[in-house]
Amino acid sequence: MLYDVVIIGGGIGGLMAAYRLHKNDPTLKVAVTERGNALEKRYCPAGEEKTCVHCKTCSITSGFAGAGAFSDGKFNLGTAYGGTLGEELGDTKATHYIDEVDKILNEYCTSGIPQVYRSNEELKLKCLQNNLRLLDMNVKHLGTDHNYVTMQNLIRAIAENGTDLFPFYDCTRVEKVEGGYRVHYANGEVLETTAIIIATGRGGANFVADFCRSFDVPMKSNHIDIGVRVEMKDIIWKEFSDKIYEPKILYKTKTFEDRCRMFCFNKGGLVSAENNHGIITANGHSYAEAEKKTDNCNFAILSSIRFTEPFNQPTEYAENISRLANMIGKGNVLVQRFGDLIRGRRTNEHRLSQNTVTPTLRATAGDISLVLPHRILTNIIETIYALDRVAPGTANDDTLLYGCESKYYSIRPVFKNDRFELVDNVYIIGDGSGICRGLSQSGAMGIYVADCITG
Repeated sequence: MLYDVVIIGGGIGGLMAAYRLHKNDPTLKVAVTERGNALEKRYCPAGEEKTCVHCKTCSITSGFAGAGAFSDGKFNLGTAYGGTLGEELGDTKATHYIDEVDKILNEYCTSGIPQVYRSNEELKLKCLQNNLRLLDMNVKHLGTDHNYVTMQNLIRAIAENGTDLFPFYDCTRVEKVEGGYRVHYANGEVLETTAIIIATGRGGANFVADFCRSFDVPMKSNHIDIGVRVEMKDIIWKEFSDKIYEPKILYKTKTFEDRCRMFCFNKGGLVSAENNHGIITANGHSYAEAEKKTDNCNFAILSSIRFTEPFNQPTEYAENISRLANMIGKGNVLVQRFGDLIRGRRTNEHRLSQNTVTPTLRATAGDISLVLPHRILTNIIETIYALDRVAPGTANDDTLLYGCESKYYSIRPVFKNDRFELVDNVYIIGDGSGICRGLSQSGAMGIYVADCITG
């Protein structure tokens, strides 16, 4: 089949690109291919079992609406964090496209007006007085449940506009042919197209690397973040979450002067497991509806690592640490009480059963100090004590640490121009580009590239 544009990846970046392409030029023939399932058919058994059952294709990370489908539905309404789109396009232009994402979400959110949390100077000052930096801006919170419905409505509108949506199309390679490209898939299908938008997300890092090598596109080595998912009683962070919803806090450690960050806060949320190509890692989400909330909150603490030459395999490094956690956890995420970690002992099922914080994910009780390198573990412990100064109780013995949580940003292609073009008529957007780390900027990047194609 011949298309004007083939979008590889059906996450929010790919969906926003498809939506805008039709809006700009309804005559375009567009296809969105996704290696996972249709959104309404995505199902995670861990919801019942509270533990990952190792599905061949993870419904949490793959499928239409992408990894963001079952996220907390947080949309950052600015450029202060969530990626570097502001640096690439300039804050004015980047903010314009983020606003465009917000307008589209409002159009398809049928669950009422989402709550917007405003910045708070008082909390910024409190953090600064304790050697912490609060990254604060306006955040729109849909919640996992309302975000799902919004994405469902958006996908339905895109399909009704005539865009072809193909689930279980796992792209294996792209071939240059006269007049355009052939896109090959693991199921044997081949699509021909004039232009391609690569929107594979963070999970498509290997595909992006293979494409860049095949087409001689230079790549930069980005940093990686490795750490833990932290869970505790929701009331401990209530002062922050009631006012700004999601505290994103940076801390420069004293021992190594490394940067650690607290992010992806889930008020009244649950810890979840993700299957990333056979590697089980921790994540978190929460719902907007009050009856679905828990007594806990959770967030990530990640230590940033930027490797220097000659080492050039940061993704593989992070994956191997996560594999080690899975090995010790018998194929599952590890969980440890903070008090046990500090005392140098593993958490066992007995101590876990006596814990005042009830785990929301059925993880394997163990010892994360056997997994995380000394430098990273030291950074995480320091950060927990630093956060305890602004939210007393964070460093309680019963605080739970789930390991590992990793974010890979290792593939950063060198763009041909400011249109995020890799080679002629092949563009890259979203987390897979090394630019974005969130829903808003990924969606904005999709709209921007669609405008470049049709402009």
